[in-house]
Amino acid sequence: MVDVLIRIAGEAGQGVVTAGNTLIGGLSGMGVHLLSTQSYMSRIRGGLNWYDIRVSDRECFAGREQADLLVSFTNTAREVLSGSLIPGGLNLHDGEASDSANMIPLNAAKLAKELTGSTLAANSVAAGAVFSLLGYPSDALCGYLEKLFGQKSRELADANTKCARAGHECIKKAGFWERLHAPLPSGSVIGHIWSGAAALGLGAATAGVKFATAYPMSPSTATFAWLAEHSDQYGILVEQAEDEIAAVNMVCGATYAGVPALTTTSGGGFALMAEGLSLAGMMELPVVAVIAQRPGPATGMPTRTAQQDLQFALRAGHGEFPRAIYAPGTVQQGYQLIRTALQTAHWYQTPALLLTDQFLQDMEKLVPVFPETDKPIDRCLDLDAGAEYQRYRVPATGGVSSRAIPGGKALVVVDSDEHDTAGHLSEDFQARISQQDKRMAKLAAMQAEALPPEYYGPDTAELLLICWGSSYGPVREAVDALNTSGRSAAMLHAAQIWPLTPDAWKLRLSGRRRICCVEGNQTAQFAALLRETGILAQAETLLRYDGMPFTGAEIAERIGP
Repeated sequence: MVDVLIRIAGEAGQGVVTAGNTLIGGLSGMGVHLLSTQSYMSRIRGGLNWYDIRVSDRECFAGREQADLLVSFTNTAREVLSGSLIPGGLNLHDGEASDSANMIPLNAAKLAKELTGSTLAANSVAAGAVFSLLGYPSDALCGYLEKLFGQKSRELADANTKCARAGHECIKKAGFWERLHAPLPSGSVIGHIWSGAAALGLGAATAGVKFATAYPMSPSTATFAWLAEHSDQYGILVEQAEDEIAAVNMVCGATYAGVPALTTTSGGGFALMAEGLSLAGMMELPVVAVIAQRPGPATGMPTRTAQQDLQFALRAGHGEFPRAIYAPGTVQQGYQLIRTALQTAHWYQTPALLLTDQFLQDMEKLVPVFPETDKPIDRCLDLDAGAEYQRYRVPATGGVSSRAIPGGKALVVVDSDEHDTAGHLSEDFQARISQQDKRMAKLAAMQAEALPPEYYGPDTAELLLICWGSSYGPVREAVDALNTSGRSAAMLHAAQIWPLTPDAWKLRLSGRRRICCVEGNQTAQFAALLRETGILAQAETLLRYDGMPFTGAEIAERIGP
């Protein structure tokens, strides 16, 4: 079995991410499964950041605590993170030679300077060295570098491939070839490297989003940046708003005009959007917001991860109005669920929220090619509405009125005040009851279409681990580890947080000896929601709220006997 974790560490500004991107890009052509995660401080320079790449002959779903190889760009990185290596783990560093067989000196910057007159290609030297330690030929890495730099500059491409080969050969000559021993699998894994943030962007683009606006706020900014970078390709108008209040109101305006639109934010920004969300609820607009969670309260830990905003997303906005909430567990789910959120919002003319977090946003994975030929969502518009049109006419069932847009024969009136069927402000008490009942009637229809939880593991497992959102990967790996050790465990994962499907949940909960909710928060927010909805009366909890993600090994160890 091949399962190697490479940890590249150094200061902010040293090119840790660039080195990681170079390495995972080169490895993507080797036919192995790949997954990367990042840990970085909230600073522009200095500190201690690291980029983990997991190389395996089977699909990976989460990171690991311990590394097989540490590539340290600074003495601090080497000193602090050497303890995170497995027993016998290797340390590739730029220091002097050591008596330790596991300390491998490589002055990448010096070698790059000698070869090219600049230290800029030092990352390529390091990547070549790692390929050599894995026992992989340098061809795939050089091919990736050629593709990456070839269109920019012939000189740049030649310099980087030269440095990659030099780093590769340096390790060979030192006798460290294939020290990590990661033989290539017989079957080749075909796909592309996608981050969680980019997958959300692609899903939104293929769904037909034509307007995106946000005030940048980590860790949501990566999705917004992807949409901006690809705006010409997909015909998307991207606007950086002056604040989150403006952003959500711009989305309200765009959707009123019939344009599929979304905004991206994090907890603090979503707090400013709460009134706009309520406005969308009253006007029955298909507003979609991507909320990338990080630890709060207040500024909290801007570059760390958390699952702390579930209850906030569920309650945000004054008054009572329906909403759908989704939380992808994998990169692939991110692509699918942003499309689902957009379609649900348009079907039911109500807000839809997607909860992700820093862990999933920054996670990169080798995945099959996404079906970019997927059709755009149905905007569910009535383009033939005439002069008699009434925007909020009460339908016989379901609460969803015909939706026309400005520019046609129909007069489309919307109002933040309570209104009559034509959209005009109304103080009539019966009209109030009728319109409020109409809005809330959508919830039952949405519940009938809600996604059931995903079950993984043996049907008769005694231990059931419940999780939601990005905890999918660590919990799934914990289930595999527990079952391998002779335990009987399974996972039940929620990708849709609201509305829930009680019958589908209860079907999977019955007959268990032990149930435990695994969440990245301190108050077990999803467990509380399951109790509130009558789905689950009582369960153990396994929680983490230090700003770091779970790992499978951690969960398996903490679950106890």
